[in-house]
Amino acid sequence: MKMKNLACVVGARPNFMKMAPLLRALNATGKANATLIHTGQHYDKTLSDVFFEQLEIQKPDVSLDVGSGTQAGQTAKILERIEPVLEAGGTNGKPFDYLVVVGDVNSTMAAAIAAAKLQIKVAHVEAGLRSFDRAMPEEINRIVTDSISDLLLVSDPAGIDHLKREGHPDSAIHLVGNLMIDTLMHSLEKSKSTSVLSDFKLMPKQYGVVTLHRPSNVDDKETLTGILKVLKKVSDELPIVFPIHPRTAARIESFGIQSLLDDAPGITVMPPQGYLEFLSLTSNSKVIVTDSGGLQEESTVMSIPCLTMRENTERPITVTEGSSTLVGNDAGLLAQQLQLVLDGKYDVGSCPAGWDGKAAGRIAKILVG
Repeated sequence: MKMKNLACVVGARPNFMKMAPLLRALNATGKANATLIHTGQHYDKTLSDVFFEQLEIQKPDVSLDVGSGTQAGQTAKILERIEPVLEAGGTNGKPFDYLVVVGDVNSTMAAAIAAAKLQIKVAHVEAGLRSFDRAMPEEINRIVTDSISDLLLVSDPAGIDHLKREGHPDSAIHLVGNLMIDTLMHSLEKSKSTSVLSDFKLMPKQYGVVTLHRPSNVDDKETLTGILKVLKKVSDELPIVFPIHPRTAARIESFGIQSLLDDAPGITVMPPQGYLEFLSLTSNSKVIVTDSGGLQEESTVMSIPCLTMRENTERPITVTEGSSTLVGNDAGLLAQQLQLVLDGKYDVGSCPAGWDGKAAGRIAKILVG
């Protein structure tokens, strides 16, 4: 039996959540040798190491230690450091059959480019997602990665339409479902054992969760001030927990608006949480306010209102079928939607077909088949 030799690349924490179930499924086939390469795009322990521990991911076979930097600088470092790793082959010393990348971060695109130039086939998980907003760095990463991928593994039907319109052959496209949901379902019960709710004196369905990190929301003082004022006002009626991203914390300090949080006893600011702690927070919340991609999907499966602070989304199915509403960085619209949640008038929609926790098995079968 010929083993498939796979280079599996992660770099940022959304990647870890998608790669964890896939690695388990690949190991279960007995037909794959997976070499895990961590670029180190997220290097803070709170954003990286704890995720490996809680998601039960094997320790990386290779760490590139790229760290933070500009879009171009980070991409260049990954290209430079991953090329010799791919040339050397897997942990078994044999050439790679496929490079497997997930999502749309810089590590995804850079690793795919390096592999394509070395004539190693590329499999892209979450292919076909499009926001149609090229001001988003992730959109460029998605388009470039898909353009050089040999296997396009798609999470929802809209992705198939996008890829066909871009000229990809039917034989390369596979609708497999959503790996994020695999991890959610695998970890939901385990998250109940964390103490985060009791630590912060939170009652299920009696608080909201906020995460913000995108430049469009946090890099402009007026915009960020408007958002924080809305959150402060709603926290008088519904307590808010705010696991704060390092970027957002730095902007609040530099803009001199820390007092907005200090004067809001209903808002609890906390450091970034481990995956299980954060899942406990989100799964028990009444509403989620976020500019994250993955939370749009998780909230839809959990039937929790999600106010997505972006003008567009590469996951439109979470809006058309699921629980997400796009509010951009419009403070007035955010306040309006939060009031609907408080009044019990918010429609949480339904779960898309194929988001069943079994995507990893379908992907593994394609990769080893």
